[in-house]
Amino acid sequence: MDIPVIILELSVGVLALALLLLDLWTPSQQKRELGWVAVVVLGLVLAGSFLFNTGQGLTAFGGLYVLDGLGMFFKRLFLVAAIAVIVMSMHGADPLAEGVVEYYALVLLALMGMMFAASANDFSLLFVSLELITVTFYVLVAIQRKRLYAIEAGIKYLVMGGLASAFLVYGIALVYGASGTLNYVALAARETELVQSPIFVAGMLLVLIGLGFKIAAFPFQLWVPDVYQGAATPTTAFLAAGSKAAGFILLLRLFGLTCPSLAENWRPLWMILAAVTILYGNLCAIPQRNVKRLLGYSGIAHAGYMLLGLTTLTPEGFAAILFYLAGYLFAVLGVLFVVGQVEGGPRAEDLESLVGLHQRSPLLAAAMALSMVSLAGLPPMAGFFGKFLLLKAVFVQGANDPRFYWLGAVALAGVVTSIYYYLAVVRSLYWANTHLAENHPLVPARATRMSLYCCMIGLIVLGVFPGPVMDWTVQIMAAIL
Repeated sequence: MDIPVIILELSVGVLALALLLLDLWTPSQQKRELGWVAVVVLGLVLAGSFLFNTGQGLTAFGGLYVLDGLGMFFKRLFLVAAIAVIVMSMHGADPLAEGVVEYYALVLLALMGMMFAASANDFSLLFVSLELITVTFYVLVAIQRKRLYAIEAGIKYLVMGGLASAFLVYGIALVYGASGTLNYVALAARETELVQSPIFVAGMLLVLIGLGFKIAAFPFQLWVPDVYQGAATPTTAFLAAGSKAAGFILLLRLFGLTCPSLAENWRPLWMILAAVTILYGNLCAIPQRNVKRLLGYSGIAHAGYMLLGLTTLTPEGFAAILFYLAGYLFAVLGVLFVVGQVEGGPRAEDLESLVGLHQRSPLLAAAMALSMVSLAGLPPMAGFFGKFLLLKAVFVQGANDPRFYWLGAVALAGVVTSIYYYLAVVRSLYWANTHLAENHPLVPARATRMSLYCCMIGLIVLGVFPGPVMDWTVQIMAAIL
C-alpha cells in the first residue's frame, strides 16, 4: 500500500476539508478559533513525522514520490512555518475581515503542496505540487479584496506565476521529448548521454527559469517586493519561509542529485546567478522604508546566499543550505510576527512605526532586534553560523577553482552591505527620536508571545549550539549522496 507513505500529506489535506465543513456549523464570532484545531492537528502531524524511518528512503506510486531524510527535513520545516502562519493570522493587529476559515484551508492546501514537492521524484509530481502551491498563493495574496495593495499584489503574482509555469511546463515537455521519461531515477541513469542533447539542456534551462521564480533569484525576482508589501502579513511570512524553501528542495533534488553533471557544466551560470542576486537584493534594500519591502529585497539576497551552497555541488554546501533555511525560518517569522502586531495605520509597516517600540513592548523589540541581527549574519545568532557554513564551502572550493574566491568576496561584500540596513531597523527600535513614537503599550496575545519566544530561542540555540542541527543536515546529505 502506498497510502501509509503519504499519510502526512493526506492528514493535512483532510484537515483542510474538515475545517471547511466545520465552518458551515460554526457561529461567525467563533470561526477564528477554528485555527486552534489546525494548530493542534498540525502539531500532531509534526510529532508523527518523527515516527518514520527514512534511512533507506520510502517510495510510492511507482517512484513518483520518495520519502527520505531530505524530504522529511523540509516537511518539518513547512509544518513549523504553517503553524506559525496560522497563529499569526489569528492574533494579528490587522485580522482578516472575512473568510478566515477559508484562509486557514488555503494555507493547509499550500502546505500539502509544499510537502508533496519535498518528496517529488518525478517531473509530473513536481509540476502538480508547484501548481497547488502557486494557485493557492494567488488567492492568499489577494484575499483582502478591499485593500488596493492586496489586489495589485495578487495580479502581479498571478501574471508572473503564470509566466513561470509556462516556462516550467515547456521545459518539462522538452526534457520528456529528449529522454522519454519524467522520472528522476531514470534521468539520473542516463544523464551522461542526455547532457549531450541540446533539447534536454534547453528543457532543463527552462525548468531552471520556472524554479528561479519560486526562489526569487535574479532576474526572476520582480514580483517579490510588491507582493510582500501587498499581501497580508501571515501570507508574506508563508511566502518568505515556505515557498522559498520549496523552490530550493526542488533545485537540490533536480540539479544536485539527479543531474549533477549538467549542474557542473553550468557552474559559471550558478556563480553569476548567486553573485548578481546577492548584490541586487542588498543594494535595493538600502533605501527601503517599508519593513515588508525591505524583507522582500533582503529575501532576494538570501536566495543568493543559498545559491552559494548549490554552486559548490558538494555535500557540505548542500548541508549548509539546510542549516541556513532553518535559521532563516525563525528570523523571518520573528520579524513578521512583530510587524503583524504593530499594523493598523496607513504607515504601519514603515520604519517610523517601530520607533521606540522597546518602550511599548520590550518583547516585540527584542524579537525584532534578534531577528535582524540574525538576518545580518552577526554572531551569536543562527544567521551568522549559516553564512559561515556557506562561505566555508565556497572558499574550500577555491583551492580547485579560483573563481570561488571572487564569488566568496562578492558574498562577503553583500553581508557587509546588509549590516547597514538591518541595524537601521534596530536603531529605530531603541535609539531613534522617541518623540515620533506611539505612546500606547502593545500587549501581544499569549500565543503570539509563545511564538516569539520560540523564534528567539531557535535563533540563539542554532547560533550558540549549532552542532546537533549541523550534524543532522550532514547526515541527511551523506545518506542521499
